[in-house]
Amino acid sequence: MPEKDRTLPLKSNIQNLIPCTHGGLIKKTAQQHGIPEPEILDLSASLNPMGSPFEHPAGSPYLDLQKILQKAIGQTNQYPDNRYIEFRTAAARFIGMGVQPDNIIPGNGSSEIIRLIAECAIEKDDIVLIPQPTFAEYEQQCRIFGANIHYTRQDDITNITDKLLEKAKIFFVCNPNNPTGTLISRKDIQVLAQRCEKHRTLLFVDEAFIELSDPAQSIADIAAGNDYVFVLRSLTKSFAIPGIRIGFGVASPKMAEMLDAARLPWNLGSIPDTIGTELLDMDGGCNSRYFIESRELIKKEREYLTQRIIDIRGLSPLSGSVNYILVDVSDFLMDSVELTQRLASHGILIRDCSSFHSFGNDHVRIAVRTRDENYRFVDMFGEVLNEWAKQHAEEKLKSTLQAVAKGTHTGRDTCEYYPCHFEDQNCTFCFCPFYACEDERTGGKCIERSSGGRVWSCVDCHIIHNPEVAQRILDILMEDGNTEDNLVKAWEQVVEPLL
Repeated sequence: MPEKDRTLPLKSNIQNLIPCTHGGLIKKTAQQHGIPEPEILDLSASLNPMGSPFEHPAGSPYLDLQKILQKAIGQTNQYPDNRYIEFRTAAARFIGMGVQPDNIIPGNGSSEIIRLIAECAIEKDDIVLIPQPTFAEYEQQCRIFGANIHYTRQDDITNITDKLLEKAKIFFVCNPNNPTGTLISRKDIQVLAQRCEKHRTLLFVDEAFIELSDPAQSIADIAAGNDYVFVLRSLTKSFAIPGIRIGFGVASPKMAEMLDAARLPWNLGSIPDTIGTELLDMDGGCNSRYFIESRELIKKEREYLTQRIIDIRGLSPLSGSVNYILVDVSDFLMDSVELTQRLASHGILIRDCSSFHSFGNDHVRIAVRTRDENYRFVDMFGEVLNEWAKQHAEEKLKSTLQAVAKGTHTGRDTCEYYPCHFEDQNCTFCFCPFYACEDERTGGKCIERSSGGRVWSCVDCHIIHNPEVAQRILDILMEDGNTEDNLVKAWEQVVEPLL
């Protein structure tokens, strides 16, 4: 950890914080790879694939964004009503479950509400429990106020020890969890809430994705009557409006009153206040037609995308219940960093999870989108694999030629990279230097890839596996001159006559 800068008039515990950069990824990718921003498919942000209610027929018919904006703009010449009565009433109605307006604390998105809780609850050296991996903002905001972070495992949430609860000021639980997508049942969270109350530990439950998973598992009603439970809700993900920062907390009337007094005044401007109120007033709330169809779409497309990912060798998607899939890439050809970068170069953004605590470079998170967008992702994934294969083949060819020049044997019994090799073969090259030749006279052919799209398959080609043929090709490739020119020469003089 870098040494603290004692010359700055700032708390020492904030000097090594890493700022949030998400939101600039699309612009950065467009500039870096020369791709127009509208053509970039962002699967790194886990938004409702239905799009916002303003652009989908499942939204209420009165949700006219232009009219709502005109109403909001007409209020920009005056301070917002800091009581936010209409917003709080709409939020309580949206949740239902007996939640009342005096249980609601309005917020400018999830991060501000997390900051509010940390600021109001944490004193220096207080212990907070954060199961890992999870949303990084919990730790970020708590460190600002001098908390000591105690990591636990996601699998241990419902079995957390009394000893830890007794020590902790706050226990953060993301449900459904980001990035794993796991959802803990209402019954289990309710038991945990009772234990936290017993030990006077604040149970902070982040339900930012619950409308897109199973709102019946919410414990907002428990938070409304328990001084030791706080529930966070966000409009960003569920309504697919990340550019309009709106969220709210649910707490007991006594706690909500204190938090409402402590939050920044006028934290919702006229635009988010008006838009948020209109969205939350949607008929049916969490069980409106918009959300019912959203959950149906997510379930269907999650199953489709999961199967396509399973079909790609080395990728292991984890089961979950929400609109993103955590994928283990530890057995894949590329780590999370390389895979993310290669997809970005083709205009596809996924979440590299190496920034999540304890993950290393072994996981990525992929948002579930519409069928066309999911298919585009899978198809481009195939292009990235082909690109990687060609580059790897070039590198292997160079190393093979260098090894042969030194008199070293380069054959291998198996090869994990290409479909053209069979078990127990000992190929001179351990790859085909002409891949993909796309010449069907070799016996190769273009086939449907299991993960979608088409790929060149060499399964029925045996030319390169003939030891005499391989040696003749190798002799030509070892000649002086440009490797590309030698490849053309080898094809014309050795392969072509055999076709």
